Amino acid sequence: MLFFWQGLTIGLVSVAPIGLQNLFVINTALTQPRLKVYLTALIVILFDISLAVACFFGMGALIESSKTAELAILFIGSLLVIWIGVGLLRAKGSMDLAESVDVPLSKVIATACLVTWFNPQALIDGALMLGAFKASLPPGQDMSFILGVSAASVLWFFAISTFILLFSTKITNATLRKINVICGTVVIFYGAKLGYHFLKLLGE
Repeated sequence: MLFFWQGLTIGLVSVAPIGLQNLFVINTALTQPRLKVYLTALIVILFDISLAVACFFGMGALIESSKTAELAILFIGSLLVIWIGVGLLRAKGSMDLAESVDVPLSKVIATACLVTWFNPQALIDGALMLGAFKASLPPGQDMSFILGVSAASVLWFFAISTFILLFSTKITNATLRKINVICGTVVIFYGAKLGYHFLKLLGE
């Protein structure tokens, strides 16, 4: 159980900072009905766990050994992240659920995949961090650790969805618009920063 709790702690520390996944879940909780919010959280959880498992069982070694792979992740990821940020800036920011209940499930799945598997910072940091932890674990403790990491994802995304749902009635259209503008600006800056790292790595 020790390594399960270690994995749970590491997982919570990794997923708690506000990033693309959290922004997506928070925005959904602000604008969608309860069922769609929890369905979105579940889909994000599944993608997050799949990424953690992939990182834990070898993606870190691939990225460390291939500069081309790292460059590709940074380049494609930076463009996609900026695209997400622009989408947030253009969002109307309405709390009227009637305007947004018909978001197709396919779009939810595609966006959840995008903010998880096409987030270069998550790919690189997750792969290197989880890969390093795997190398440090005693034999036979791999599953306990990764189960803890997975449990952290489940706890966090359901908890943040519930929290936002409880307080969403206190948020007006104007407030939501401001949140979208702030989040969109931060995400675009984040994407530009990734582009800078791409250019820097390319010049080395």
